[in-house]
Amino acid sequence: MAEKKKRRVYTLKTKLEAIRLREEEGLIYREITEKLGIGDPERVRVWMRIYRTEGVAGLQKPRGRPKKDRDSLEARIEQLEMENTLLKALAIELGEELPEGLDIEPYTDIEEDLE
Repeated sequence: MAEKKKRRVYTLKTKLEAIRLREEEGLIYREITEKLGIGDPERVRVWMRIYRTEGVAGLQKPRGRPKKDRDSLEARIEQLEMENTLLKALAIELGEELPEGLDIEPYTDIEEDLE
């Protein structure tokens, strides 16, 4: 199995220096990458585009898929458990048999909670 490439993360200072070298000194992308030790000239081109459209704030934004928040996962699980309980109660109310193996009895005292 092939090893996963580790992405290198560049500091805001490096990104701004690359932009300065391009705009003020007129260096080409290859020269900038050699001078700053950046692996890919296309990376500097992307920074330039982001800088021109979004400014410095755009360079500070994290890129890629956001990390999953543990709290939101727990809230989602709680939501799904509540939905399952309501569906079980509805199935019983409609006279349907629940599949064997369900270890949790549906919460059927809904009216009491509404008061």
